[in-house]
Amino acid sequence: MTTKVSDDTKDKLQRLLDDAAAGTSGHARRRWPMIAGALVVAAAVVVYLATRSAGPTVKYVTEQATIGDLVVTASASGTLAPTKSVDVGSELSGTLASVLVDENDTVKKGQLMAQLDKSRLNDTVFKSRAAVQAAEGQVAQAQATVAEARASLTRMRQVSELSGGKVPARTELEAAEAALQRAIANESTARGQAAQARATLKTDETNLTKADIRSPVDGVVLTRKVEPGNTVVAAMTTPVLFVVAEDLTRMQLQVKVDEADVATVRPGQPASFTVSAWPGRRFPAAIQRVGLGATTTDNVVTYKTILDVVNKDLALRPGMTATASIVTARRDKALLVPNAALRFVPPQSGQASQGGFVSQLMPRFPAAPRRAAKPLNGQAQVWVLGANGPQPVGVHTGVSDGRHTEVTGGELKAGMAVITDYEEAAK
Repeated sequence: MTTKVSDDTKDKLQRLLDDAAAGTSGHARRRWPMIAGALVVAAAVVVYLATRSAGPTVKYVTEQATIGDLVVTASASGTLAPTKSVDVGSELSGTLASVLVDENDTVKKGQLMAQLDKSRLNDTVFKSRAAVQAAEGQVAQAQATVAEARASLTRMRQVSELSGGKVPARTELEAAEAALQRAIANESTARGQAAQARATLKTDETNLTKADIRSPVDGVVLTRKVEPGNTVVAAMTTPVLFVVAEDLTRMQLQVKVDEADVATVRPGQPASFTVSAWPGRRFPAAIQRVGLGATTTDNVVTYKTILDVVNKDLALRPGMTATASIVTARRDKALLVPNAALRFVPPQSGQASQGGFVSQLMPRFPAAPRRAAKPLNGQAQVWVLGANGPQPVGVHTGVSDGRHTEVTGGELKAGMAVITDYEEAAK
């Protein structure tokens, strides 16, 4: 670095040096402190002039506005689950005599999966069948009583007609009519009891069939929770013996979308996700439903969102943790600028170090942070290099992916260099 000193300054320095040389006479001891101070001042002047002459210059960092594709995504995490899973349980209490399927087994609708011990149920069915037979016997007996009472009443009426009403007595006819009514009522009661007995038998036979636990759907056994010999107790809730997934070739990804992104997530949007089991592979998906109800966890509000997933090769399994990337916006062949260009503010004039000699020696306070310039006419702006330095250019912005922003209008053209930052360098 070269330092330039004026002739007048040189003359002053020379006189100071001459005075210092003259001070070596008889008065040297008395004038030496003053001479030493003059030398220090002279050295400080030289340093100040050198620093002032080598003031900083500003170098701008630019990047071109380009035409390209912009994809805006929202990230969310969740777990994979079957489209439909069924908990298979038992309505009856008892001991499991056998379990016929295991986890990962493929089952068909109606296929036998387990059986309860049927000894007690068979005894109940036999007892109910005997009760039905007894009830039917009571019905037959009541029918015979009705026939007998009706025949007796008929004979009395014939005798009364032949005797001109003299015999039998009127009270006897009324008693016969009442006996017939009682017999008819007893027959109805017997028929009701027989129907009740048949209903009980049907219930017991149904319970006997329920001892055979069958698959309600076609699918795959995900979980088996029982072993032969286990006691099943059907109380207020039905005990779950198996969990069957109906179809694993189509699954659901249940993710939690943050409240900051939920406004841009809609059904039908494409997405992709990754799982730890298959690093480097991305699986396609699509938004099926965005929940309206919010879930708050550790003061973070999220919304349950369901994604449809095709799993033809069965590479995905229920319960896997997935990280999804949902495409919320896509722009093809859009004018793009770096986000740094929208945040850039040029340095103010006189911002470089231009203070006086005293100010150079004084300590400096920290510089105040740069404030963003006011937009032009209420719109965003970028800065380009002009003949007189940085010049603002107003732009209309669209979506952003966090690194680039779409420019939808304004005077900015593709290929123009926008300023993203600046550097201060010494001359």
